[in-house]
Amino acid sequence: MSTAIHPESLMMSYGYKPELSEGAVKPPIFQTSTFAFKTAEEGKAFFEVAYGLREKAQNEELGLIYSRINNPNLQILEERLCLWDKAEQCAVFESGMSAISTVMLEFLKPGDLLLYSLPTYGGTDHFINYFLKSIGVECVGFRANQTKEEIIELVEQSGKSDRLSLIYIETPANPTNDLIDIRMCHEIGARYSSGERQVYTAVDNTYMGPLWSSPLQHGADLVIYSATKYIGGHSDLIAGAVLGNGEIMQRVKTLRTFLGNMASPHTCWLLLRSLETLKVRMEQQARSAQEVAKFLEAHPKVTQMHYLGSLKPSSKSYDIYTRQYSSPGAMISFEIEGNQPGAFRFLNKLKLIKLAVSLGSTESLVQHPASMTHVGLTQELRDRIGITEGLIRLSIGVENHEDIIADIKQAFASN
Repeated sequence: MSTAIHPESLMMSYGYKPELSEGAVKPPIFQTSTFAFKTAEEGKAFFEVAYGLREKAQNEELGLIYSRINNPNLQILEERLCLWDKAEQCAVFESGMSAISTVMLEFLKPGDLLLYSLPTYGGTDHFINYFLKSIGVECVGFRANQTKEEIIELVEQSGKSDRLSLIYIETPANPTNDLIDIRMCHEIGARYSSGERQVYTAVDNTYMGPLWSSPLQHGADLVIYSATKYIGGHSDLIAGAVLGNGEIMQRVKTLRTFLGNMASPHTCWLLLRSLETLKVRMEQQARSAQEVAKFLEAHPKVTQMHYLGSLKPSSKSYDIYTRQYSSPGAMISFEIEGNQPGAFRFLNKLKLIKLAVSLGSTESLVQHPASMTHVGLTQELRDRIGITEGLIRLSIGVENHEDIIADIKQAFASN
């Protein structure tokens, strides 16, 4: 089947041969720990490739060994995810955090420098500022409003510019929707790369999913997802994914083999189900988000909007938006009057919208970042990066937008 066919069409069949599974239209769940080899020679060949001892030969079929290394559900899923990001290889993990931590552990070692964007998801921030620092990795954060020259100055001031190994950015940022220029970060990485040392750029693209942005096309070396979110999209699984070229991904997959944090066959099967409706779900969510944002922008109790569809055309962020994204997405953050008490009164009055963390699911979800997902950040840092006590993060689901708006309206009215 030609890859000229649109990805949303290929999500139904790509990478799967029904004749190998009794003609089943959908892949069965391969609930097995190990796979039988036809010959000892075959087993030897499979292990050599799996352990990175040699490259796969042209036209060589990758063999199945053990479900910690590979599994049909995992393999089919990874091939399909590659289509959206036009990536050479993909690795799926048991959570978004396991995907993030594996990348950082592979490309950073004690004494190295990590350059990362602020804000990031609270779990990522904790891993960077507690675990990585505890093993001797220096971590320097930068804001979306800083120029390329200012960011380079931060690297120089660290005294470890020669040890810069990874640039990690989350764009749009959770929970403020701040945008980071991927191409600029790639250029900074190239500035500090040499023949012996490559500075890689990794992009957490969770907020946009694989539909509205393709970071690899803008200079990223790795794109990372919490696949729990839009890719899974039903609040019934936990997973992560990393994509990139074959050489880089071989390193990621090899470490995954020995950390043992790949997704299970059942999780992969659920994700394959979800990929079939990814485009229609995300498009509906984006349409509804635009209507909800219009309502919020006009509401007197909303003091500030953080939504990509509300960017001013004259702003730096708008320029980045038009280059990197095809949609404003379905994530809306907004600030309301009354700080935390006002935010809590509003949240407690919502009925249709679920008060829960996570995002990108079929149901609309709302939370208070300062006291929930980003509570681990210091008050000083939250203030500096715009995570105020009145900030509310709203993930738009597939419900009728009029019902979502009605729920928000009644919560404001009783606040």
